[in-house]
Amino acid sequence: MKATQKQAETRQPWVREDLVIVPMRAKSAADAIAQLGARLQTGGFVKDTWTQATIEREKTFATGLPTPEVGVAIPHADVEHVLQQAIAVGVLEKPVEFGEMGNPDSTVPVRIVCALAVARSELLVTLLQQLVEMFQSPGVLSQIAGARSPAEIVEIFDHHIQIE
Repeated sequence: MKATQKQAETRQPWVREDLVIVPMRAKSAADAIAQLGARLQTGGFVKDTWTQATIEREKTFATGLPTPEVGVAIPHADVEHVLQQAIAVGVLEKPVEFGEMGNPDSTVPVRIVCALAVARSELLVTLLQQLVEMFQSPGVLSQIAGARSPAEIVEIFDHHIQIE
């Protein structure tokens, strides 16, 4: 725990408690994106164009991942809609359908939505790699889905996302 606290003090965390919605209620993927986009915009991380750009991008480039434990989506917009780096996280009470990444004819029931605000395109690949590794770690998605507070979620992400 001390090492994680020390790391958090020396670098800006990607996920902050004010960017986490747990439990989250959403009627659709667009609703989930809009709720997380509002958090990102309120925090000064994205421009007011981010939410609509992300919803539109999701229609063409779906981000639902059919992970074994719990479905995840990682919606994001292009860098011109972002002011500074962050991840907003929503843990849905009931899954919503997101299009499956790389398979436009299929959907994924998603319970964890990680809305990405990445201001530098070269960081996006690194962040996506670290997120996929994190999602593949046994038990991590169940831990996130079972989290009862934003602080628990921040701690999980802070442990796994190591980008300066």
